[in-house]
Amino acid sequence: MIRFHLRCAQDHEFESWFQSGEAFDKLVAANMVNCTTCGTTKVRKMIMAPAVSTSSRITAPKPSEADLAALREKVEAHSDYVGKGFAKEARDMHDGLVPERPIYGEANLKEARKLVEDGIPVVPLPFMPRKKTN
Repeated sequence: MIRFHLRCAQDHEFESWFQSGEAFDKLVAANMVNCTTCGTTKVRKMIMAPAVSTSSRITAPKPSEADLAALREKVEAHSDYVGKGFAKEARDMHDGLVPERPIYGEANLKEARKLVEDGIPVVPLPFMPRKKTN
């Protein structure tokens, strides 16, 4: 199967799947490919970039609700919630001002970007914290 980007004589654009390039040519010659907007059979292929995967893995698996719940439980059980003071606490640990320990909390985009730029490892969590202590 191959997907072609198509344009009709009225400049409507649409996409459609065909068994092969040869099958597309035969169907167009037999006036069996119609514009999805106006219905004309005057349709031609447009130039389009090929969809080529550079790895054997095409899509990453999406985490299930159970996976996210398990991650939340692990983070909450083995880390300290520091709330909106996350950026300061992470920086203080990085600078050796407070002992290192696993933490999680909240930071705005500007704070998180600054931590990353300064070489302080942080990662966004795919859930909102349940605790709101700060």
